[in-house]
Amino acid sequence: MDTNTPDHEKGQIDYLERVTSDDTSDLSRENDARINAFTTEEQKKIIRRVDLRLVLTLGFLYCVSLMDRTNLGIAVVAGMGVDLVLIGSRYSIITCIFFVTYVLLQPPATVILRKVGPRVFLPSITVLWGITMICFGFTKKWYDMVPLRLVLGIFEAGFFPGCAYLLSCWYPRYDLQKRNAVFYLIGSMSSAFSGILAYGFWHMNGLGNLGSAYGQHYGPTKAKPHAPSGILPGIAGWRWIFIMQGLITVVVGIIGALLIADFPEKAATKSKSLAIPFLTEKEAAFIVARIEKDRHDAIPEKFDLGTYMRCAADLKVWGFAALFGLTTTCTYAIAYFLPIILYDGMGFSLAAAECLIAPPYVAAAIWMYTCAVLGDKYHLRGPFIIFNACLGLVGLPLLGFAENNAVRYFGVFLATTSCNSNVPCILTYQANNIRGQWKRALTSATLVGAGGIGGIIGSTVFREQDKPAYRPGMYATIIASGLIILITCLLELKFWRANKRAASGGKIIEGLEGFRYTL
Repeated sequence: MDTNTPDHEKGQIDYLERVTSDDTSDLSRENDARINAFTTEEQKKIIRRVDLRLVLTLGFLYCVSLMDRTNLGIAVVAGMGVDLVLIGSRYSIITCIFFVTYVLLQPPATVILRKVGPRVFLPSITVLWGITMICFGFTKKWYDMVPLRLVLGIFEAGFFPGCAYLLSCWYPRYDLQKRNAVFYLIGSMSSAFSGILAYGFWHMNGLGNLGSAYGQHYGPTKAKPHAPSGILPGIAGWRWIFIMQGLITVVVGIIGALLIADFPEKAATKSKSLAIPFLTEKEAAFIVARIEKDRHDAIPEKFDLGTYMRCAADLKVWGFAALFGLTTTCTYAIAYFLPIILYDGMGFSLAAAECLIAPPYVAAAIWMYTCAVLGDKYHLRGPFIIFNACLGLVGLPLLGFAENNAVRYFGVFLATTSCNSNVPCILTYQANNIRGQWKRALTSATLVGAGGIGGIIGSTVFREQDKPAYRPGMYATIIASGLIILITCLLELKFWRANKRAASGGKIIEGLEGFRYTL
């Protein structure tokens, strides 16, 4: 320890070191002392500062992540499908190839995040995938997008599991879902308004005359939407969607490098990154004490590959992963294909198809946060997941099989609300029911990795030959919603029995006396 460190800060550093030691006899009283060192009002101000720096920063980074990952459907109806001749299964190949690297690299990515730290790791990969997105705007053939999508998967692999893991490290179990909801809500708002934003970028159609290689190529079977009058031929509008959204991502990544928060035990320490410290040692110890008091796993033990991989033997880890994969099957299917369904399947104009994406996502955001507030207040997770999946079982058949466009669009509201609201519910469900930093890291990786597999399914079940009804895709997403209900019921039964057994003096849950599963 630095001999120049002030005495009051030495105490905080000693405390953070003691959390990882075997001497826990007086740690509970010390945790209380660290918490009670601040008044209730001061505690709220510290937590509010954490919310602003952590949740909002991660939320806006995720906003550009989701926008970049799911803008293909918007670009297709804006002319990419004609220019790159996306016939047959080509569009599905481009969408699903992303998930190969995205899924495979998630487990090591969470380990790298823990080792390198979020201050460096998260902004760096954000800037890199933003540069990759800009490159999409200059592809000449459809197969040029395949390697770019693989590279995009590499850079994005560590982002969502890293964010889920980082958020779970900062908050006690019953303060977490509201934060997960706000984080995901900001991202889902990007899905809501990316269509409107993209429509604006499409109006740059013709700017930047780089010659015919990047200009407006009209296919023989379907005319591309007309460019705004008076604009000379140049870069096609759909290319500007990728270029401008990529530039936005780079800028947001740079801003994130200044604002991103480290893990709570390191939040007050200076680093070589650009991030601005925002907590004192005393405040950081307060945050750590809250986590220790809640679940006693604030500080990670030394990394061991065998121990890390043995966490995968816990069946509930894969239960959570299955829930998330089934949910993302629906979220990605809607994100990738809703613009196409509105445009080709329901007959709306380009402008209407791009803009009608927004209202269902706004409704989903409102319900998502409502679930979070009620879930944290009443310490419930599973019942909300089941209810949301039931909304999908109603909404998806309306979207897929109704004849009237108004009824089908109402089904879009229910289906979008169902799957998007369940994302923070499931993230919190798993975070509340595991302990240990490395197990938390592995579970976040497997959870979001399964979400990537759901993305592969969601991006392939809506096939070109099935339009405009897309019946196989509708059947797949309906089955996914039904399986969510079944798996959640099985987990709820398992957790209820384990809690009852532990309360009777039986097997201790997650290696901590007094720990109970959240139902």
